[in-house]
Amino acid sequence: MDLARAAAEEAAAPGVVGEHAGVVSEGDRVVTHYFESKDPGYRGWRWAVTVARASRAKNVTLDETVLLPGPDALLAPEWVPWSERLRPGDMGPGDLLPTEAEDLRLEPGWTGEDEPPPNSAVSDELAELVDSEDAELTDRPVAATTRGSIAAVADELGTRRARVLSRYGLYEAADRWDEAFGPNTPMAQAAPATCVSCAFLIPMAGSLKQAFGVCANEFGPADGHVVSLAYGCGGHSEAAVMPKPVRPAEHALDTMRVDEYALRPERGGGSVPSEADGASEDLGHS
Repeated sequence: MDLARAAAEEAAAPGVVGEHAGVVSEGDRVVTHYFESKDPGYRGWRWAVTVARASRAKNVTLDETVLLPGPDALLAPEWVPWSERLRPGDMGPGDLLPTEAEDLRLEPGWTGEDEPPPNSAVSDELAELVDSEDAELTDRPVAATTRGSIAAVADELGTRRARVLSRYGLYEAADRWDEAFGPNTPMAQAAPATCVSCAFLIPMAGSLKQAFGVCANEFGPADGHVVSLAYGCGGHSEAAVMPKPVRPAEHALDTMRVDEYALRPERGGGSVPSEADGASEDLGHS
């Protein structure tokens, strides 16, 4: 054990080798001595010194000295490749995210034989071929179709992308969008109606328009996001339509016409004559 401690103290910094923590037999005449480590950066680790004695030999020889983690040692997490550590939102301005040549989410955009060169979606060579396409369109017959002409035709048809989403990549994106803004979310469960009948839904093109759209309600929780047609929120355009203001009734009195009223009643218009007769004077009436 003295030989093992001396070997551990020689390999470690002064004062970091602690008490003897046990011995383990590794085989015939081979044992490993463990010593506690007092280094604050290696709490729970142990110095392991393996010693051996050859057959019919009297002297013990040193095999190896190494610092090993103990049962309660603090270890670093298991190493994970960067492609698996990356999460949505990790990319910043200037960051580049390369894609594998055999990425299952992508497939060639022109034909099955037109694969993009390594490390670039459109390489310098392909760009030069596209630029020289006009020079190739001459009166002389072209022996074979070049890759540049394929790129020019694809550009004219609006499909110049080197690679496009594969069916697998499309389904993967659809599952991700449906999980974030789909019918099973708490917001959709409490919504009065679905997005398929909302005026703020912007339809998508291609096969995705059968299940997804883009929300354009600035006050909604999914503004600017791809939402499922079965998603919904309280900002539905027809969820709570504001009532029209009550139209006041027209005035019954015409205030635009001036009515003339006489100060004295007209003659013969009343029930009492304006002039008294002679018989009434005889009776004492005035």
